[in-house]
Amino acid sequence: MEPLAETIPRLFDTQAQRRNRSRAAAHYDDFRFLKEEAALRIADRVELVRRDFALSLDFGAHDGTLTRHLKPLGKIGTIIQADPAPQFAVMARNQGPAIATDYSILPFAYESFDAVFSCLTLHWVDDLPGVISQMRNLLKPDGMLLISMLGGNSLHQLRSALAAAETEINGGLSPRTAPMADIRDVRLALPVADADRITVNYPNMFRLMADLRGMGEGNAMIERVRRPTSRQVFMRAAEIYQSEFGNDDGTIPASFEIITLTGWAPHESQQKPLRPGAATHRLGDTLGTTEFDPES
Repeated sequence: MEPLAETIPRLFDTQAQRRNRSRAAAHYDDFRFLKEEAALRIADRVELVRRDFALSLDFGAHDGTLTRHLKPLGKIGTIIQADPAPQFAVMARNQGPAIATDYSILPFAYESFDAVFSCLTLHWVDDLPGVISQMRNLLKPDGMLLISMLGGNSLHQLRSALAAAETEINGGLSPRTAPMADIRDVRLALPVADADRITVNYPNMFRLMADLRGMGEGNAMIERVRRPTSRQVFMRAAEIYQSEFGNDDGTIPASFEIITLTGWAPHESQQKPLRPGAATHRLGDTLGTTEFDPES
């Protein structure tokens, strides 16, 4: 597979992100609750599919959490795991074969997998449609792509509080978040997209930020400010977070949006939509209602 084209805007510092992820590996057991929730949601969807998958790929495997949830279903054969952080790849080998590879390169043969999975990793990809297209190319005809990633509404309370504090104290903002790519750009047959929201209550903002570091989700934007953020900004952000979003019991909510995309590589056996005008019955007749022309 070819690396990302040079024309793709670079938003993320790959080395910083890999470093964040590598540091998180040693104590990931204490911070993987969000990965567990997302993995369970993927496993639930796989369980509903009436077919088996002899060879699958788990891209962004972390410590093998998703594979651990998929194996007991009895419909998954061999799962190849891949992660950008070598430390996670080593840990994932407890669940099966695993390699370390960059986000932008998927070093596997064309049409080699019956299913490709990814759980809470692709929000760190510069060219999301491009990488998902690579995943699409790895699928055999009628192969399944099932991915979940953090959506743009994740941690909106934290982002709002930090932005307000930085503007108030520093007179401007430093890059902390990135725009989400439009998943409709991906070429897949029968695509289904949905979003879940998970809200976790924390005693304060600093405990939330500690959990994010433990997950390997620290700021890895290329244009981030390299000098440490002042204590004054963080203290003010914590005050704003509490006053704007705090719960009655003194805790603060942190919302995580998990977007899940399911699609299938095209195959001649899949149902095709009828061409316009090919219907043989009127919808109004079927429903027992009157159809109205919106242009009249």
